[in-house]
Amino acid sequence: MRKVILALMIVMVAAGFAVADTIYLRDGRTIQGTLLGFINGRFVVRVDSRQTNFPRANTDPNVARGERTYDRDILYFRPEEVERIEIEGRTMDDSRVETVQVTLESNWIDTGVDLRRNDHIQINASGVITAGRTRITPDGLRSTDASAPLPRAAEGELIGAISDNPRAPIFEIGSTRDIIADRDGRLYLTANRGAFSDARGSFSVQTRHPRDMTLENQGDVYRRRNPGIRSRTRPGIDERERERTQQEVTIVVPATSRGTDTGIDVTAGEPITITATGTIVAGRRTGEVGPEGGRSTGFGSIVGTRPVPTAGPGALIGYIRMSNGQLSSAYLIGSQLSASAPADGRLILAINDDDYSDNSGSFSVKIRY
Repeated sequence: MRKVILALMIVMVAAGFAVADTIYLRDGRTIQGTLLGFINGRFVVRVDSRQTNFPRANTDPNVARGERTYDRDILYFRPEEVERIEIEGRTMDDSRVETVQVTLESNWIDTGVDLRRNDHIQINASGVITAGRTRITPDGLRSTDASAPLPRAAEGELIGAISDNPRAPIFEIGSTRDIIADRDGRLYLTANRGAFSDARGSFSVQTRHPRDMTLENQGDVYRRRNPGIRSRTRPGIDERERERTQQEVTIVVPATSRGTDTGIDVTAGEPITITATGTIVAGRRTGEVGPEGGRSTGFGSIVGTRPVPTAGPGALIGYIRMSNGQLSSAYLIGSQLSASAPADGRLILAINDDDYSDNSGSFSVKIRY
């Protein structure tokens, strides 16, 4: 019973379904109509006016447990009375379909969708935003905009970010895309354009995603997480400098590491400084090496079996795991590297080797960002 209730508990299902929903009751009857939502511990259904196999009564919906109530064509059902529900012919599961209008303004648009890491979300967009005399679709224009949140992506393209933290990676969406969430957080959307004062119109964006409610059972009251605001305004130089001096972490990267998650999300072009110390044993042939690695010779450098063939075996290397799950090209870090992040995503550190079975030791890596 608990599993059924949890699978069906949805705070508010969109009330504008064009096709009748079907509620299958445990007593064998079926009710066709429109599922309006889940209110005060009951599913609320507006019954199809053509249906005649239910009694007509006018009683207070707040009645004793177990009693079914009717308000003209409105029916109320407790979860234990319901076998299953089909919405527009589809079984209602732990997913939700919502539509939000994405306008181009000073802040990103809060979709109201809360995601957990590894959640799958499907996004489809249509509509037009007009900027000056230019009509922009969710796939954007052929041009780019250096002042846009993603300068290298198409100007005006629909883009997204998970979290109101301005440091969270931004990803392209366009007219359709499936996303795997790389973190917990609220989904925000906007158009990839720097200027917004001359924009009008909106993209109509439909999302299909896991149930996004925080369950707070307080007398059958269920509430969403409190949303934040994600501004499109970039932080000033002084603020960025202050953040960099305050954010410094030390990571231990073992010699057997094919990928150590630093827990740091970087933004393309953002300065980052990495300093590594210590020694490891990179196999019997290479022996003990520092973060710069050993001599770049042997089979691995010839056929390119190491992640960075041009760097020595045992060297400290890094790459970025992007929001779509893809990995950037691996690059040499060595004992010290001050450079700009090559892409948006999670910073991963690793050891440059093709055989980790006989490695030992670790590097101590300090990251300032």
